[in-house]
Amino acid sequence: MPDGWRWDSTLFQGSAAYYERGRLPYAPGFAETLATALGVDGRGRLLDVGCGPGTVSLALARFFTEAVGLDPDEDMLAEAERQAERRGVTNARWTAARAEDLPAGLGEFRVVVFAQSFHWTDRDRVAATVLEMLEPGGAFVHISDLKNPPADPAPLPLPTPPYTQIRGLVRRYVGPVRRAGQGTLVNGTPDREDLVLARAGFEDFERHVVPAGEVVNRTADDIVAWVFSRSDSAPHLFGDRLEDFERDLRQELRQASPDNRFAERLPPTEIMIWRKPQAASRK
Repeated sequence: MPDGWRWDSTLFQGSAAYYERGRLPYAPGFAETLATALGVDGRGRLLDVGCGPGTVSLALARFFTEAVGLDPDEDMLAEAERQAERRGVTNARWTAARAEDLPAGLGEFRVVVFAQSFHWTDRDRVAATVLEMLEPGGAFVHISDLKNPPADPAPLPLPTPPYTQIRGLVRRYVGPVRRAGQGTLVNGTPDREDLVLARAGFEDFERHVVPAGEVVNRTADDIVAWVFSRSDSAPHLFGDRLEDFERDLRQELRQASPDNRFAERLPPTEIMIWRKPQAASRK
């Protein structure tokens, strides 16, 4: 887990309703790229740990017999269930639990995926447990936006969201150190998943970057939803100042774009895969 931080149930409290609108999607074709890399064929089971509102589970469900989404936030799971019904996905189910609760009686999986969620867990403990839950040759998958993608020199048709000003506004309301639930992230979030997975016994690492770059038009409502979808600016952190914060946030957005319209480029998606050894024995 991040240094000096302990998980609590308020991490994304109040954020579920904002996820679908606020978060930029992963790169188009990321699900097909992952399915091809894994050689999945409609059989086997998928576990999405920290599934949130089912963004990745629902995109990948068609490549498996069953997709299981795991998240400790009941509101996130309720949103995932709504999205599954809306999209006609019938082979997904949802389980309320933390990654540290695994194996949680869930059985064996061909693929276990963490989409920007692994850093919130006790990584060594969770990686070791996931190794035991995977079938031989099964895959541990980490999905995230590509950090620091190369800049596109082509100009955008509209102003970009004023993220620097937004971060400053959040700090003025909740304090200078990044909040996360009831705690703070003094040293940020950890990286070096490769070392964690190697210690657990995974091998055969491969990396795929799915290109994107499409221009997405965004409204002020979209950017407000993005802010409230984040753990460090979840609605509960503002207490009785939430309305004041949103008023000031919208004022920042109007200053950046008087007609409240913005543009962004979709970032590439990074997919990292590690395999359980074929000969790995169960303990």
